Amino acid sequence: MQKIRPFLWFDGRAEEAMNFYVSIFKDAKIGDVQRYGEAGPGPKGSVMSATFQLHGQDFIALNGGPQFSFTPAVSFFVNCADQTEVDALWDKFSEGGEPQRCGWIRDKFGLSWQIIPTALGEMLQDKDKQRAQRVMQAMMKMVKIDVKVLQQAYDQQ
Repeated sequence: MQKIRPFLWFDGRAEEAMNFYVSIFKDAKIGDVQRYGEAGPGPKGSVMSATFQLHGQDFIALNGGPQFSFTPAVSFFVNCADQTEVDALWDKFSEGGEPQRCGWIRDKFGLSWQIIPTALGEMLQDKDKQRAQRVMQAMMKMVKIDVKVLQQAYDQQ
């Protein structure tokens, strides 16, 4: 069991969100699901809390009610191997979601994700500060990250 796990508060959509996230990532699975009984406070049979795992990271989802909502101040950073993975994840999170700048996207549940190719980090950490700066400037103009455009900025002389 992981010592620290993200705990996500939903307003009645915990089961839907969990199923959505598990459908997006290849290495994902649903864990324990606890449902409300006769005593409530939620509708009998609806999910009270559930656990799921995405790429080895454990999560807990709770149907806590309308008191709290997500903010972009907390997001999940997804390292993508290449543009194909960026595109696939972006398309899935875009379903009912809201694209943001610089590779961020708010999904249909209000949770923020950063869909970032590993190449971006490598280019930004280049010892040639001019190259890294050109990449940063290119990235700042993007919504979905485009590796080809980043590479062009990186290679520019």
